Amino acid sequence: MAFGWIDEQAQARRRAGLVRTLRPRPADSPLLDLASNDYLGLARHPEITEAAGAAARTWGGGATGSRLVTGTTELHGELERELADFCGFESALVFSSGYAANLAAVTALAPHGSLVVSDAGNHASLIDGCRLARGTTQVVAHTDLDAVRKALGTHKGPAVAVSDAVFSVDGDAAPLADLATACREFEAGLIVDDAHGLGVLGDGGRGAPQAAGLAGAPDVVVTVTLSKSLGSQGGAVLGPAPVIDHLVNAARTFIFDTGLAPAAAGAALAALRLLRREPERAARARAVATALHSGLTAEGLEAVRPDAAVVSVRAPSPERAVRWAADCREAGLAVGCFRPPSVPDGISRLRLTARADLTDVQIEHAVRVIGATR
Repeated sequence: MAFGWIDEQAQARRRAGLVRTLRPRPADSPLLDLASNDYLGLARHPEITEAAGAAARTWGGGATGSRLVTGTTELHGELERELADFCGFESALVFSSGYAANLAAVTALAPHGSLVVSDAGNHASLIDGCRLARGTTQVVAHTDLDAVRKALGTHKGPAVAVSDAVFSVDGDAAPLADLATACREFEAGLIVDDAHGLGVLGDGGRGAPQAAGLAGAPDVVVTVTLSKSLGSQGGAVLGPAPVIDHLVNAARTFIFDTGLAPAAAGAALAALRLLRREPERAARARAVATALHSGLTAEGLEAVRPDAAVVSVRAPSPERAVRWAADCREAGLAVGCFRPPSVPDGISRLRLTARADLTDVQIEHAVRVIGATR
């Protein structure tokens, strides 16, 4: 049979405890949510949902085509200008998803003959960008600056290092300032995925590159998502104007993809403006993460100290992680469950996301439930 091999893979997944299933969530879930990436609690904020509706009523339900044909609106330009200004970069380009933004940045900035040095802990979208790039990719050990220098030192020609700012599994931050220094020793560029830093790190949530003093640097390109702290959907690439102009002309996920839906652009713009007015949300998200970590370690659990808003709790096996997450759900708490291949080190985890709108009482309740269901 043409697809008979699928049955064999399905059986192997079942034996390894790695079967994934879709679970639709109700519009008004009774669960306490520590599973989503809504770090600032804005996805259901009335300002953001009203802005999404207003944009749809004005511009329509969809972008109607690629950004270069019919998909660019005044709203897209407004969002790009305000994103670039907020994060401290010269220019920005909005994409239909953060995944598409990462594919664009890596593939368009790693031409034939170039070298891409990629951190072993990078997100799948960066990994796929490396696979699609025409340059040669060398994967280095997680946050190993000596390995980055060694890789760059053996190459003659264009090169970029690629790294998450905050790694999505354990929530640890990359040493961005030192990584930029290493790149500059070899005149290499740096591409940073700040999906988990925007809205949480930096001055008022301006992101990890801004916190590391890299905002606006001519040799640094940053990708962000609009689907986490900004409570919407989509992605963007930030950087020097010549780089952004190059992406408009060379990035396939920009040229050939339908533009970001107006509702998502409107929601993201409203969230960005709200964050400007309420910068304390960023500090609160970090404080909630710290409180979760302190409570979990006090319960005797192995939790990784968070650098942003992700708290990782180790589980003894994939099966136990699935059962643990299910028991939490039955107790009224939604948590993430990460298993191979989502975790390259093979260690399964519960993944908790801190939200700025969680109360101290909710934090204490979450810690009790996780401890009781271990």
